[in-house]
Amino acid sequence: MVQSEEIDLPTSLGYLLKEASSALRIAMEDVLRPLGMTVTSYSCLELLAQRPGLSNSELARGAFVTRQSMNVLLQSLEREGWVTRATTASEGRALPVTLTDAGRRQRAQASAAVKTVEDRMLAELSAPERRQAFELLTRMTRALRDG
Repeated sequence: MVQSEEIDLPTSLGYLLKEASSALRIAMEDVLRPLGMTVTSYSCLELLAQRPGLSNSELARGAFVTRQSMNVLLQSLEREGWVTRATTASEGRALPVTLTDAGRRQRAQASAAVKTVEDRMLAELSAPERRQAFELLTRMTRALRDG
């Protein structure tokens, strides 16, 4: 039997993943908006909380945006008082970014809000199903990156 070369959207795992990603982003935007944040600004603060001192380039990669977009975002986060950027590099050319106390408080609020979205997304899955979903998505991502 010959398989069709076309994507069948109702059975396409890639399409379903994109749909899930979009639904997750919308739900995150809904809980972050009242905090004056976007998904990207939250991602930046979360990355800095978990990996202090990242550079603009490292933050851009971690938040899935361009370096230029991250630079604009960092300027905004600096105006909000949530981050500071070194004026000189301690090594190389990269200027490390640091969360301020206000940024840590903002991140904590945002992280709690985003956790409610993730909890809602996973509510119908058992613990073994959650572990399996994590493993499968990790393997799919690795296959695409390594391929």
